[in-house]
Amino acid sequence: MELERSKKLYEEALKLLPGGVSSPVRAVKPFPFYTAYAKESKIYDVDGNCYIDYCLAYGPLILGHANPVVKEAIAEQLEKGWLYGTPIELEVEYAKLITKLYDSIEMLRFVNTGSEATMAAIRLARGFTGRNKILKVEGSFHGAHDAVLVKAGSGATTHGIPNSAGVPPNFVKNTLQVPFNDVEALAEIVEKNRDDLACVIMEPVMGNAGLILPEKDYLKEVRKITEENDVLLIFDEVITGFRLALGGAQEYYGVKADLTTLGKIAGGGLPIGIFGGRREIMELIAPSGPVYQAGTFSGNPLSLIAGYTTVKFIMENKVLEKVNRTTEAIAEGIADQIEDSNIDCSIGYIASMFCVYFGETPKNYADALKLDKEKFLKFFWELLKEGIFFPPSQYECCFVSYAHSEEDVERTVEAVGVCLRRL
Repeated sequence: MELERSKKLYEEALKLLPGGVSSPVRAVKPFPFYTAYAKESKIYDVDGNCYIDYCLAYGPLILGHANPVVKEAIAEQLEKGWLYGTPIELEVEYAKLITKLYDSIEMLRFVNTGSEATMAAIRLARGFTGRNKILKVEGSFHGAHDAVLVKAGSGATTHGIPNSAGVPPNFVKNTLQVPFNDVEALAEIVEKNRDDLACVIMEPVMGNAGLILPEKDYLKEVRKITEENDVLLIFDEVITGFRLALGGAQEYYGVKADLTTLGKIAGGGLPIGIFGGRREIMELIAPSGPVYQAGTFSGNPLSLIAGYTTVKFIMENKVLEKVNRTTEAIAEGIADQIEDSNIDCSIGYIASMFCVYFGETPKNYADALKLDKEKFLKFFWELLKEGIFFPPSQYECCFVSYAHSEEDVERTVEAVGVCLRRL
């Protein structure tokens, strides 16, 4: 596998970009490959290598790369202009669609990133309740803003920086933590702090410390505990939104949150964030209420048309059924390969997400930290040699798209078996 051009580009990037990258999750030792272009289920690097892509930009591209329907919609919008600073009709149409799919969302606000959405949702929860404390799950990642950079997942886990430098202690003194899948610990902390606790924010399915699934009835118990203690529940569905079901994890598990954050798939591959929830809460957002939130690029026409077109395509083409079947075939095939190997390894999956763990399947963040991330990195490079691109971290999920074919599945399963035997 030739990577000479990527290596040279990375050496230049190190002089210009911190760590040579624009986001920590893209940093991989000794250097990452540089992409030239991508189409459908494949990504092509500057050295001419082709990979079957299961990173998919960390989740947004459920239709695959450069989907022609989305591409055409973006092109049509480009002819009309790509930034106005004024309201547009599509804001109303997309908001109608989202509120139809999510029973828990009566009003919403379009923003630019998932980080911005969670930051605004937390501010809104504090404004609505008049309380300062928030409770997050250990290892969940809710963006790179100060209040939630405490035992965060994603790049913070991979790079060993669970608490970021530059965050004043006063900024996180009101951030409490609880292990995932631990109802007793949650009940104890919520009840003890109920008079000061504005919200519980959590990923209903953890996707940034590896893939960690909620145990049976865990989410329903979370909902019960927060309701009984008059604490708002925020579901961060940036990853699970439109993927587990059209109504996200809330539809999949039958649990309604007070506030929801969306992103990734919601933008169809372009930057977007959304937060929404009960009308009485959302009406506190400026200009209708005292909780301030604003953004020049919010409701960007290109992001809205890409996201709206993607969600409509998912609805009209039974996308979720297809990608779920493809994922199941991959996961079952990999499970067979693991069983035939002598490697301490396991696999977990849900809908169109899966994760290969070097160790036992984790139930929480503490379990995830026991996984062998060095062995996973070796596995990553071996897979790359075989033309398979998994995210370069033990703590990220793999994603499957509508564009992945039966041939992709067969090649992937075979390659995983070859690489496990090499390890």
